[in-house]
Amino acid sequence: MALGESPAVARRRLRIALRKVREARSLTQGQVASALDWSLSKVQRIESGEVTVSSTDLRALLSYLGITDLGQVEQMVADARTSRRRGWWDEPRYREHLTPATMQLLQFESEATAVRSFQPTVIPGLFQTRAYAEFVLNFWSDVLPDAHRAVRLEVRMRRQDHILNRPDPPQYLLILDESVLFREVGGPKVMAEQLHELLALARKPHVIVRVIPLAEAAVLVLLGPFMIFDLSGDENAVLYREGQVNDEMVDVSSLIQRHRDVFEAMWEQALSEEASTRLIEARASAMLSSLDRPRQYG
Repeated sequence: MALGESPAVARRRLRIALRKVREARSLTQGQVASALDWSLSKVQRIESGEVTVSSTDLRALLSYLGITDLGQVEQMVADARTSRRRGWWDEPRYREHLTPATMQLLQFESEATAVRSFQPTVIPGLFQTRAYAEFVLNFWSDVLPDAHRAVRLEVRMRRQDHILNRPDPPQYLLILDESVLFREVGGPKVMAEQLHELLALARKPHVIVRVIPLAEAAVLVLLGPFMIFDLSGDENAVLYREGQVNDEMVDVSSLIQRHRDVFEAMWEQALSEEASTRLIEARASAMLSSLDRPRQYG
């Protein structure tokens, strides 16, 4: 287990191992819960990675599953211990207002060696300015309470420093649908500021931003926004999918590969890095120019 490994990676390794052993024993989650006098939801949440498992509970589970190899037991106990380690994302005020998938997102992106991100509607949260993020979050004021939006805004502002500015940042490949550049989110001034921030981040050596033309993305955008996190060692990858107000972390290899294939197809169809930069610069200039033009009233 690597020094400094994230809790999410250790938790993922542990839950995958537990699920595989249970399935190899032809046991259902219900049978495990009944045998250990646990609730079914407890077993389900452990195997889904939503909660950690104590060393005491883990040893009882391993005993029931017939895992007696000392090395295997100690590795799993070590993973359980690491999975309970707290990071900046695990403050009580965050846990109260963020979804389980978002909590996992914060951990996986802190451990990722590479990130592939596709966004067909807005600038992704990791690249958003405060003004842009506030406008986007306020759009959901009817379904997200003020406290939820305040926490999500704070987290978005902290993520960039913890991911893009860390000593060993991941390679970050971002594809934007061209329409994202033409949506005046928050008005011309906010949008111009946002596009300039995007350009500044795209100058980082580990960040590549490419724009896919409208004509090329018609069918591909139906998948919606998603991110693929490549992890170190033998942990492969995980997929994060975001809906309007819901999100999910996916650990199904076939779905991850499908999204990876789509991403690679879009990467080939997208404008080059240089052409994408010129387009973003042009849109930023257009936003600023519109501020100088008098408004037309009909």
